[in-house]
Amino acid sequence: MKNIKTEQEYREQITQEGLTVGIFTTTWCPDCKRLDMFIDEITQEHQDKQWFTIDRDEFPEISDEQTVMGIPSLLVFKNGEKVAHLHSANAKTPEAVNEFLNDL
Repeated sequence: MKNIKTEQEYREQITQEGLTVGIFTTTWCPDCKRLDMFIDEITQEHQDKQWFTIDRDEFPEISDEQTVMGIPSLLVFKNGEKVAHLHSANAKTPEAVNEFLNDL
């Protein structure tokens, strides 16, 4: 999974032709730590998608642009457009995240 370090990397990642899943997170968030416990298994099950993480605190303007109010949030992009958004309240279990991804 790619860890975004610049806004240019982020823009390049979301403009991919296929589905790209971005995980908006931070270092201090307890729910993000919980997501970390099971996200590797989910990315293995969904290898047909590109994956990246982005720290909401390092890129507040991107988070605002994408209406990321809570963390962790999973956003799905295709050709630069956001096509789905799993808000933090619904991203707390592997079952919820898998259901979200399977519905794409």
